Amino acid sequence: MYLLYSALLAVTLVLGSPYWLYQMLRYGKYRKGLTERLGIVPSRLGNSGRTRIWVHAVSVGEVLAVSELVRRLRAEFPRQRVVISTTTDTGQALARKLFGAENVFYFPLDFKFAVRRWMLALRPELAVIAETEFWPNFLRSAKECAAHVAIVNARISDRSRPGYRRWRGILRRVLANVDVFVTQTPEDLRRLVEIGAPEERVFVGGNLKYDVACPAPAAIVGELRNSSSRSGAGPVLVCGSTVEGEEPVLIDAFKEVLARYSGAVMVLAPRHPQRFDEVAVLLGGLGVPFQRRSEWNGEGLKGSVLLVDSIGELSSLYALADVAFVGGSLVARGGHNIIEPAQHCTAIVVGPHTENFREIVGLFQSRDAVRVVESAGLAAEFVRLLANDVERRGLGQRAAETLLSQQGATEFTLAKLKGLLAERSPEATLA
Repeated sequence: MYLLYSALLAVTLVLGSPYWLYQMLRYGKYRKGLTERLGIVPSRLGNSGRTRIWVHAVSVGEVLAVSELVRRLRAEFPRQRVVISTTTDTGQALARKLFGAENVFYFPLDFKFAVRRWMLALRPELAVIAETEFWPNFLRSAKECAAHVAIVNARISDRSRPGYRRWRGILRRVLANVDVFVTQTPEDLRRLVEIGAPEERVFVGGNLKYDVACPAPAAIVGELRNSSSRSGAGPVLVCGSTVEGEEPVLIDAFKEVLARYSGAVMVLAPRHPQRFDEVAVLLGGLGVPFQRRSEWNGEGLKGSVLLVDSIGELSSLYALADVAFVGGSLVARGGHNIIEPAQHCTAIVVGPHTENFREIVGLFQSRDAVRVVESAGLAAEFVRLLANDVERRGLGQRAAETLLSQQGATEFTLAKLKGLLAERSPEATLA
C-alpha cells in the first residue's frame, strides 16, 4: 500500500510540476523552504541534546490554533525542545514570529526519503498534528521512530468527508498509527470513527481556537486611531480574509454606507497575498479612493479604503472595527474564522457559506452573536448596525461572551499529550 501511495504521489508531483513551476515563477510560491520540503535538515535544527516534540500546523489558522498549546508544552516540558513545521509561507512567517525561527521549518513532502531524514534528525518522542493532516509516510515513520502521535483540534469538514469515506479501508490502516485523536466536536468524533479511527482513541476536547490569546496590538492600530481622530474619519468597517468575487459586493455595500456616513473607512484584507495587486487594480476600476497599507504614510483615510497588503496584522485590525465582516462566506468557499473579531467585542457579519466553521457559526447564531446575511442584504445590514449603537455593541458583547464560554480545549488536549509522554516508548526501529 505504501509503495503504491508513494508512486502515485510521485506521479502527481510530476504531472503537477508545470502548475507549481508557474506558481513559483509568477507568485514566488513553493520556492521558500524547498530544500527542507525535500528532506534537507538545516543546521539550526541539528541535535541539541534534548528530546523533541514536533508540532505540525499547516497555515496561519492552524498556527494560531496551536499557539497556546505550544506555550503550555514548553512550560510543562522545559527540558524538551518543541519544534514547529508549517506548509504555507504565511504560516511559516507567523510561526517564526511566535516561536522563533530556530524552532520552525517547512513540513517535508510525504516521500519516505524526505520524512525519514527529518525523523532521523529530530528523533521526536511526540508528534502533534493540528486538524486533519493524514500523511501516510509521515505517520508510519513516526511510529517506526517510536514517537507517539496525536491529532489535535481534529475536524472532518463536509467537503472532505465523502473522499475520506471512499478511502476508509486504506485510511483505517493509516490511522492505526495515531495514538490519540482529540476532536473539536462530537460530530467530528463520529466522522473520524466512520472513516477508520479506532473509537477507543478518539476524544472530544473542544476547539483550540477558542483559547488563542488576543494578539498584542500591531503598530498600525495606534497609527490608524490617531489618523482617524485627526481627520474625523469613521465609522470603520473591517473586511477580513476576503476571496475572489467578494470585493465587488463589499465595495458596493461600502458605497451605500458612504451615502449615509461620508467619513466611513473600509479596511480591506484579502485572504491570499498573491491577490493584493489584483485587488488594488479592482479597487481602481470600481472608482473608490484607496491606499495600500504598504504605501500609507499616516494621512487621513476619511471616505476611502485601506487595502491591507501585509501579513499578520488583520487580527489586531479587528480592534478598530465598528462592524467586522469575515470573508470566504459570500461565495462558496466555506468561510473563515470569526473568533478573531469576537476577541475584540466586535459586531460580526458573515455571508451564508460558512460550512468550514459550521459549529462555531452555529453556536454564535444560537446566542445572537453573529449576523448571517446574503449578498443582497449586506449593505442594509451594515447601515442598520452602524445606526444602532445598542444593537451593535450588544452583538459584539455576546460574541465575546460566547468565545469565553467555550474555552478549555487547550487544557484537555495538554492532559492527553502529557499522558502519551508519560508512557514508555519502545526502542526505535528506524535506522
